[in-house]
Amino acid sequence: MRKHCCLLLLLLTALRGFAQLPYNNNVYNAAIKSVEFYNTKKQGSFPVIALGSDEKVQLAFDDLRGGSRNYYYTIEHCDTRWNSSNLSTAEYLQSFTDDRLYDYTYSSGTIQKYTHYEIKVPNNNIAPKLSGNYILKVYEDGDQSKLVLTRRLYVVGKRVAVTTDVVASPNTQNRQTNQKVNFTIDYTGLPVQNPSMDVRTFIMQNARTETGISNIQPTYVRGSQLIYNDIAINDFAGRNEFRLFDTRTLKLNSQRVARIVKDTSNTVVLLTDPVRNSPDYILLYDNNGKFFLLNQDGRDPRTDADYAHVYFSLAANKPETEGSPYVVGQFNDYKLDDRSKMTLGENGKYYINLLLKQGVYDYEYVWVDSRTQKADDVPLEGSHFETENDYQVLVYYRPPAARWDELVGFRELNTVKK
Repeated sequence: MRKHCCLLLLLLTALRGFAQLPYNNNVYNAAIKSVEFYNTKKQGSFPVIALGSDEKVQLAFDDLRGGSRNYYYTIEHCDTRWNSSNLSTAEYLQSFTDDRLYDYTYSSGTIQKYTHYEIKVPNNNIAPKLSGNYILKVYEDGDQSKLVLTRRLYVVGKRVAVTTDVVASPNTQNRQTNQKVNFTIDYTGLPVQNPSMDVRTFIMQNARTETGISNIQPTYVRGSQLIYNDIAINDFAGRNEFRLFDTRTLKLNSQRVARIVKDTSNTVVLLTDPVRNSPDYILLYDNNGKFFLLNQDGRDPRTDADYAHVYFSLAANKPETEGSPYVVGQFNDYKLDDRSKMTLGENGKYYINLLLKQGVYDYEYVWVDSRTQKADDVPLEGSHFETENDYQVLVYYRPPAARWDELVGFRELNTVKK
């Protein structure tokens, strides 16, 4: 009986883990580093492409194990909540079901050896047939159970017009700290029978899905327009500008770098970061959470940028009994796990050491309360209406009798650049 119970527990755990793994931005092997995924028109841009256009997204990553691996990749159609649409590949792919990743290059002149991989999608072998959410999977030996990494891809069939605006929060208590997104969808020509059932929207701040807001019903309908401006919806904490450090060169100290040590490996020690939850806003230029792999001392950062152990320190003035700080950014998919959790030193500061490729990195600290397990960056970073942010508005539509959700509209707006 005990044996059967253990087997059942293991099976349930495996199934639960498998169900959670594929449909988010994840890296499943610690040797995989520096994952980039963006529209090729602009490095670091949101990974959205127009269906049937010549737009592509580029996926790039390093494998610190060196050598070459038998990597394959594919894309899978998902619904608005990032569950599998359960469609056959023939329904959403124009060509093959998967393809091998052949484009790789070995590092050159670096202390840390690695192999750099790249692919562009769509291509002659992998191309989407439908608009919507897609998960791009990379796996070994043609076996999808051997996942290496996954990335969320957005394929939009432009069928609606989206207009947007950002205003101060209508809540007087949040007016100095929050930003409210109002928007209108014009669905002229789209056969919408019931807006509350047929149309869904999702809004992200700086492409962060964990802080996104989903809208099921519009505030009201005006002709063929759906208006989303209720005072109780789409109210985001403005947060603060991201912190930033620069390791484009390892020959001299640059922005936020206290010292650099080069021996059998590269070590970069950053200046200690203070808590920034002051009510006063300070203008800082950042990249809204992004990172860019750059090397001023080489020719091609894809293969000659080196890795360094980067030491972060935070003077949080909070005991471990109250919670734990984590360091996050796009570079680690904002993951709150053991790889981003900081530990308390004897001097009362929190520390962490991350192996990162040369470049410019945005980052911030998130506090996880030990009692409530709630994650929040505001206690350590503060929140201001004046903060410059990008917002992504996605509009989904399910055609009558269809078994999948289409992405029919997309709009990206900036709080400063109108």
